[in-house]
Formats: sequence, structure tokens, C-alpha cells
Amino acid sequence: MPGRFTFQMTSDDRRRPLPHKILLGQRPTESVRHVFMKFLAWVLFFRDRLVIEGDVQNDAIPFEPDLVQLGYDMRPLLWIECGDCSTSKLDKLAVKCPGAEIWIIKPAVTEARTLLHTMEREEFRRGRYGIIALEESMVHEASMLLGDRNTFHWHRGQMDSPQLQFDLNGLWFDHGFEVFRH
Repeated sequence: MPGRFTFQMTSDDRRRPLPHKILLGQRPTESVRHVFMKFLAWVLFFRDRLVIEGDVQNDAIPFEPDLVQLGYDMRPLLWIECGDCSTSKLDKLAVKCPGAEIWIIKPAVTEARTLLHTMEREEFRRGRYGIIALEESMVHEASMLLGDRNTFHWHRGQMDSPQLQFDLNGLWFDHGFEVFRH
């Protein structure tokens, strides 16, 4: 059953001046795990004009992103998919959004490696994709903690030496993740 998740947020990271509060809706076909991954991706990639499930307002792009940042010219600058996403969609995104960074967030290293293998086999364009493989146990535990109202404190997160540190509903998370490029 679809739900709504409110996050009261604070941050120690001056580069991420997170808003005080955010509300995420859960679509009928989405799991709580998918909602959590979208939220975490939003925090990890936080920047101006990054929106969850934003409308790209372009008939030539027949897809809906999990997260997107549009430039002032309304072209996607950043496109993020979380969890399951067809390789057909990913391949077409590289053509339809030539100037966008394309990132895929996977809940486990095994899923990320499977996607990389498929991209190699299907000869995807090189240098267009970033894949983040989260720790499966962290995604599961954090997803189980989500309720209608949540507290979230961001301590630290970085891509160069992949590390996440945050507090979700009073529970401390300190986990690494893997970053792959294709």
C-alpha cells in the first residue's frame, strides 16, 4: 500500500545545506526500499534543482527519472535511476540526454556487477554511466526503519573514498559503498 514519508533533516556537511523537511510519496508499484534509495541518492547528490521524480518536460525523452536535475535550458544535467531499471532505458538515455551525468544506484554489489557485465556484453557507450553499489545489509536495515515520520542527520558522505555516515531515526549508519564507471 502506498505511503508518505516525512524526513526531518539536519546536516553537519556545510556543502549540503539540506532543507529542514522533505516529503516523499510512495507509488503503488514501489517498495519502501526503493523510496529509501531515492532519498539516500537525493542526499548523496544534493545540489540546486535536484528533484525526486521530476518532470523532464521534453516529449523526446519518454522516460521518468527517479531523480533529475534540469539546467536553465530545461535539459537534464543529472539523471539518477535507483534499483531496477531496464538496460534498454539506460542505453536510450545516453542518446536522449547527451549532456547529462547518468547514475544508477543499486542496493547490492552483486546487482551492480551484473549490470556492468550486461553493459559490456551489450556494448554500451563508454564513459557515460556511473553506478553506485550500496551495502545490501544497510539498505535492508534502513528500509525497515522507515515510518511515516523520520529523523535524518547527515554526518558525512563522499564519492572519492566512498563512505556514508548518517543517523536515521536514532540509529547510526557508517558504511562504505562501491563506485563503478562505464
